[in-house]
Amino acid sequence: MSDSFSYKNLFNLRGKTAVITGACGILGRHFSAGLAEAGADLALLDIRSEGIEELACELRTGYGVKCQAFQCDVSDPVSVKQAVATAVETFGGVDILHNNAAGKSNNLDEFFAPFEDYSLEQWRQVMAVNLDGMFLMAQAVGKQMVAQGRGGSIIQTSSIYGLMSPDHRIYEGSFYLGRQINTPAVYSASKAGIVGLTKYLATYWADKRIRVNTIAPGGTESGQNEEFKHRYSSRIPMGRMAQANEIVGALLYLSSDASSYVTGQTIAVDGGLEAW
Repeated sequence: MSDSFSYKNLFNLRGKTAVITGACGILGRHFSAGLAEAGADLALLDIRSEGIEELACELRTGYGVKCQAFQCDVSDPVSVKQAVATAVETFGGVDILHNNAAGKSNNLDEFFAPFEDYSLEQWRQVMAVNLDGMFLMAQAVGKQMVAQGRGGSIIQTSSIYGLMSPDHRIYEGSFYLGRQINTPAVYSASKAGIVGLTKYLATYWADKRIRVNTIAPGGTESGQNEEFKHRYSSRIPMGRMAQANEIVGALLYLSSDASSYVTGQTIAVDGGLEAW
């Protein structure tokens, strides 16, 4: 082994530029901070304008990296192309894409409706962000990576429910804003589609040294009521829900040279749920 080789340095992202979508989300903020702490310069994309400039400033100040905020609707091809082009112009290229943005609905009654009554309009609204957005971002950034000729890493956020069905019993007695909650079929279908897209792109771009992988988080604490947390945790071998910061390590691994021979894979960060 060369004296200059360092396993620790494999995780160093200094000199890399990362684009992250859904940067202001519950997980997105943690993902962004993790990439910044590892040294990556960041293009933060989110559909919400409120909070994203403050997050960019916080990361610049806290970690001494370049960080720029961009408002972007990942379901809109024009918005995606403009955001990616501006990010490339700002940073000079892209080395990492964290395809992370996801959406639910503007109408929670329709989002949580029973499958038998689920509207096609609601289905398409969720798919437009959760799957179409993944396609559009991967297409735009992947094209840029191919043109650069130096490879890259694309990491997509799926869900444990893209790999398995939810246990519908855990939602009994669980309410949000006065309504019974569930995980609708459109969520599982969109998240499963991400896994398939990842495998396809991993083989499609392998000869271009562009690696494509997926993170599948399990249930993460984000203000759920105690009844839900108890029911969900009872299904987990580790006996609890995840904390948001526990998902970040998988992203840093897949973003870095530590995973240089890993592509087409899905890492479930789920406390052992899929192992039952």
